Amino acid sequence: MYNILLTDDEQIVIDSLTMILNKNFEGQITIFSASSGTKALEIARSTAIDIIFMDIHMPGMNGLETISLIKRIKPNIVIIILSAYDQFQYAQEALNLGAFKYLTKPVNRNLIAQTAREAMNQVDSERGKLTDSIELRQKLSVVSTMVESDFIYSCIFNNKGTDFSEYLNYFGIEGLPYFFACLEISDIPNEKRYDVYVKIRDALGGKCRCVTGSFMGDRIGVFFPLAKNENPEELTREIYTLLATKISGKVKIGASEIERDIMKAQNAYNAAAACLSKIEDEGVAFSGKGSAQESGKGSGASLAEKAASRLVAAIRGGNSSAAAGLAKEYCALLYQAFEGQNDKIKGSLFETLVKERGAASQANPDYKDEDSAGDFSFFAKTNEREQLEKYFLERSSECAASAAMSKGSQENPIALKARQYIDSHLAEPQSLESLAEILGVSPFYLSKLFKEQTGETYINYVTSARLEKAKRLLSDGALIIKEISADVGYNDQNYFSKLFRQKYGETPSEYRQKMLGSGDGE
Repeated sequence: MYNILLTDDEQIVIDSLTMILNKNFEGQITIFSASSGTKALEIARSTAIDIIFMDIHMPGMNGLETISLIKRIKPNIVIIILSAYDQFQYAQEALNLGAFKYLTKPVNRNLIAQTAREAMNQVDSERGKLTDSIELRQKLSVVSTMVESDFIYSCIFNNKGTDFSEYLNYFGIEGLPYFFACLEISDIPNEKRYDVYVKIRDALGGKCRCVTGSFMGDRIGVFFPLAKNENPEELTREIYTLLATKISGKVKIGASEIERDIMKAQNAYNAAAACLSKIEDEGVAFSGKGSAQESGKGSGASLAEKAASRLVAAIRGGNSSAAAGLAKEYCALLYQAFEGQNDKIKGSLFETLVKERGAASQANPDYKDEDSAGDFSFFAKTNEREQLEKYFLERSSECAASAAMSKGSQENPIALKARQYIDSHLAEPQSLESLAEILGVSPFYLSKLFKEQTGETYINYVTSARLEKAKRLLSDGALIIKEISADVGYNDQNYFSKLFRQKYGETPSEYRQKMLGSGDGE
């Protein structure tokens, strides 16, 4: 029996694949479906999926990002890319991430069946390599690692919406207090990252009771429930010494103060992460404390930290224009303070973005933090300053715009600026990508925003705005139809007339004749 997950944002594709697979493998398969990368990751985490058919371009977390995350938690899942994009770079990246096959749409049903059978053979081969005892230990290890990572992720990103009691029961943690630690391990080659992660888990598990998350950039969040009379500072220093002797990379640990309310876990993690800025090279730092050994790069780091605080405050206040400027200032200060320390810079950007999303959630309870999983994937694989800054500035603007909204009270300022720009540039090319660049947000965010705010897709909104302006010009009678077509962005008059008739049920000439009592022809 094989569990197959179909992931595509078009339901017709999922339905077609379901029909083909059921016809060819009746009684051999159980089919699951997901319309987004985030949902696919959730199903892959909670279900024993064997094979995944994955689209690349989907809302939120795209297919390549999803593959990367799924392969980290379940490396033996067989993934088949099914995409309308046949560019070599997509295929190469997908295969580098561990995809089994890359197929381009439209695909013959016989090829779908053949590829599925090959994937099943691959699953059988992997199953045959494991004895029952090894397989059991592997499953238990994966489940434990997944649950721990989910718990840490929920503490950091989804504090308000999580029922932590189920996690605490699973870990057998009956009471608090606790503290959070943020570990930063630098100078580790990517090919050794997993081995280092295993060493850290084993070392921490052998030393004390804790819940260890997975790598986020070069950092790992760790939750430490405290036994009676256990001192977090002493424990942190002992852990630092232990890791420093076992790991070849540089080790830094920031620790929060003791907390007793699990709903403050996000604050505790943020405090622990902030402590890392006090450490120049290696060592430990504690919330609210500092020393010569634990201090950062002096005024540069301090200025960057202050800029980050002002940025988060601007986002919490929904001040989009101020947030854009502060985000640029923060990036510049960060690169000045930590020149050449790319992992440090990426970690700081990631942490500040976590705080920004938290500020947006506080200001606007309806804000949905849908893209946070994509943040981790982006920072993990990107090193170019220009790309990092562009991504950070876009996310900051989006957070500020979301914070500016409260349910039912006002229009998102980004959407307002977009509509104003479109209305004043109807005669010019209006691609979603170019407008997103002008507004300093991502095309995906702008597309989603238009749908939420106007009830229309971006292209439908632009088309409607152009045709509404055309109606006004036709009613005026001052311009001929060819001039009106060009004035609203259509150089092809026949195409303009076709769109007009589709929307209003009559040609531009017929509409003008009705409004003015005469026509001038097309």
